[in-house]
Amino acid sequence: MSYAFKYGDNVDTDVIIPARYLNTSDPAELAKHCMEDIDAQFAGKVVEGDFIVADKNFGCGSSREHAPIAIKAAGIKCVIASSFARIFFRNCINIGLPIMECTEAAEKISAGDDIDVNFDTGVITNHTKGETYQSEPLPEFLQSLIAQEGLVNYTASKLQEK
Repeated sequence: MSYAFKYGDNVDTDVIIPARYLNTSDPAELAKHCMEDIDAQFAGKVVEGDFIVADKNFGCGSSREHAPIAIKAAGIKCVIASSFARIFFRNCINIGLPIMECTEAAEKISAGDDIDVNFDTGVITNHTKGETYQSEPLPEFLQSLIAQEGLVNYTASKLQEK
């Protein structure tokens, strides 16, 4: 069972990982404080394979990579939102955190729903409600980048192939 944590519009990087914790770049330490200012129970309840579902403009605010690092280190399998802030979107790709834009899923998924995604087809399944929502599939290149834990590792592996 994969639990959905649900948030609204304009969740900014300062609530994803508060600035007072930016004195470290250790992913495990960042995960302990992930979402702390918007959901004090998050770090204690999240388990590997859970999801964050949000409305519009998720990840707005500063350009710090700490925010997606904290989310990924907390065990989130994928962030699903109606839309993402442009820099946050790119930072997620850079570190290998899957994200999917799907307004229908963002509107219909509730906190606590059991959900899953198929990155090949873009289908988001809500087991709790017996519904599916269609997002764009993740391109093969992006899935490879995610499998290798981000752009740096992906690039290093490509350079070793030569």
